[in-house]
Amino acid sequence: MPPAVEKANLGVEGLDDITVGGLTRGRLFLLEGSPGTGKTTIATQFLMSGAAAGESALYITLSETEDELRAGAASHGWSLEGIDIFELVPPESLLDEQQQQSLLYSSDLELGETTRRIFEAFEKTKPTRVVLDSLSEIRLLAQSSLRYRRQVLALKHYFARSGATVLMLDDLSSEASDRTMHSVAHGVIRLEELSPEYGAERRRLRVIKYRGQRYRGGYHDFVIDTGGVRVFPRLVSAEFRQGFDRQVLSTQSPALNALLGGGIDRGSSTLIIGPAGTGKSLLGLTFVAGAVARGERAAMFVFDEELGLLIERAKGLGIDLQAMADAGDLVLQQVDAAELTPGNCRSESASVSKPIVPGLS
Repeated sequence: MPPAVEKANLGVEGLDDITVGGLTRGRLFLLEGSPGTGKTTIATQFLMSGAAAGESALYITLSETEDELRAGAASHGWSLEGIDIFELVPPESLLDEQQQQSLLYSSDLELGETTRRIFEAFEKTKPTRVVLDSLSEIRLLAQSSLRYRRQVLALKHYFARSGATVLMLDDLSSEASDRTMHSVAHGVIRLEELSPEYGAERRRLRVIKYRGQRYRGGYHDFVIDTGGVRVFPRLVSAEFRQGFDRQVLSTQSPALNALLGGGIDRGSSTLIIGPAGTGKSLLGLTFVAGAVARGERAAMFVFDEELGLLIERAKGLGIDLQAMADAGDLVLQQVDAAELTPGNCRSESASVSKPIVPGLS
């Protein structure tokens, strides 16, 4: 049996599940995505998770100022206490036209100076977790793929000797064909933002690579809320299979039960179709009321109808949905499909241990 690999958790809800515990310690990882996809937020959560566990953390920023980072953290209600921030700005001598070299490209001097100052900041704090934001600045200074690859390899080997877990950010400002970091990094996570013609923007991520480690593949939706990034791992139905008594569930209508041969089988899916006004919602409410009457819990997800109107209509039919919800017997949730991604369309009831009989809407 192979030895267990020590992981550094990311501190991002759902993402640790996708990566099976987080990032392998002592390795270099790439987090890439266009501006606005949440790279800085995830990187900050990664360092905060380490600081909370008593680990030393260092944020090296080449693209944002320290004030911007602290303001962004404050918008989430975070304190960056325990995280060292090193704001790497060009030396004054490289900004002064009178002092610039004429025999060498200024980028040659800036690249060497940038690397030296990164090493100095690392030696000063000896961090366990490091974030480098962003690689696009180093790529621009390198000016060629060969120099860029050599520079990244130098950084990788330097950090590896110190046993630090490194997360490098890339805003994908280079050509799409540049895969330098993909071959160098131990793992690659890509963030994407989609803008549909209708509704809010939608974000998703995918683990492109993770050496020597199984992970949950495919696309996973995520959102950026106040308090950080939340990821919704792609669901696999086989992982949720469990044994149960496959009994027939009857309704409170003897005639309907007779029509259905006693009721519907537990664990099955039933689709009710018909034009407007034929009683689809009423039939679904009948199953909900029957489940609650048996002492079970039910869940009802309402897409088209306004929730308050549905409650009033059901009450007129002798079914008090509000009372069921207040008693904890019914999870009643309004769903706005235009504001949710498919992966985000989940009920908080998914974690309850008591069986739930889904209602129809």
